[in-house]
Amino acid sequence: MTTFILAIIVVALVFDFINGFHDAANSIATVVSTRVLSPGAAVLWAAAFNFIAVFVFGTAVAKTMGTGLVDIAIVDANVILSGLIGAILWDLITWWLGLPTSSSHALIGGYGGAAVAKAGFTALVFPGKWLSTLLFIVLAPLMGLILALGLTVALSWILRRARPRKVDGTFRILQFFSAAAYSLGHGTNDAQKTMGIIVGLLVAEQARFASFPVPALHLTTLNQIPFWVVVACGAAMGLGTVSGGWRIVRTMGQRITRLKPFGGFCAETAGAITLFVSSHFGIPVSTTHTITGAITGVGAAQRLSAVRWGVAGRIVWAWVLTIPAAFFIAFICYLILHAI
Repeated sequence: MTTFILAIIVVALVFDFINGFHDAANSIATVVSTRVLSPGAAVLWAAAFNFIAVFVFGTAVAKTMGTGLVDIAIVDANVILSGLIGAILWDLITWWLGLPTSSSHALIGGYGGAAVAKAGFTALVFPGKWLSTLLFIVLAPLMGLILALGLTVALSWILRRARPRKVDGTFRILQFFSAAAYSLGHGTNDAQKTMGIIVGLLVAEQARFASFPVPALHLTTLNQIPFWVVVACGAAMGLGTVSGGWRIVRTMGQRITRLKPFGGFCAETAGAITLFVSSHFGIPVSTTHTITGAITGVGAAQRLSAVRWGVAGRIVWAWVLTIPAAFFIAFICYLILHAI
């Protein structure tokens, strides 16, 4: 059983790796589509700031995942493994289809589905953090859209007399900073979700590690995220981002609306602000939803026809289906594991 639990920690880090390449588009789509950075340079830039983020911000989101969604008393190795499998399978399906869905919501749905399969709906800590998490499915992209729309309109008015070539050159430089800020937000919100899952697993199975030769694995509280968990999750996500997710990059950076450096800067800045605010309050939001809303806001600021609403509609349907789909997959996985 101890080996089994250690293997689940590896699966959790695999999820973080998949999260990195699945959501790499969030960090790099804008800066690649505006041709400020080449794809290779962009993923390295994003991966570096994904990793740095875990040392810059607190761990409020990780604590939400550990205590705010599922009753820790019913959590065991099978619940965690089933939740991770549900999230991973949904991520791979949507990656193959090129749909920028939320790895965060896939993990939340999978975790909830496995817990319900074991103990019914009383296993969920409701309302806990469920209300704010579900509410931000709508609010995160809306905040991104409004902030990006407002920033685009305000800067367009301020720079209305500036020469287009000078504006383009200036925002090519500024996009380095906005892309870095967005990658920081991505790292601080997304990497923390897996931290919470790993800590929840180790606390639930703490009796197995009481006399284990590696003391760092014996955790008795959900209130402290060990340094090794922070480093491992940050590194896994950074490596995943380096591997890239080009199918989704194409959808995010080219098919929703055409971006220039000015628009890329506005979208990334709006997305970063949204992620910083939500992470501060420990709300596990979707970085995918956030940047999609911001990109749509930039397009809508130009003209409504600049947004390809058909593509946006497909993305929204994928958002709606993510939590129920991962929930269902994890539910079935738990029943299978429990029967074995």
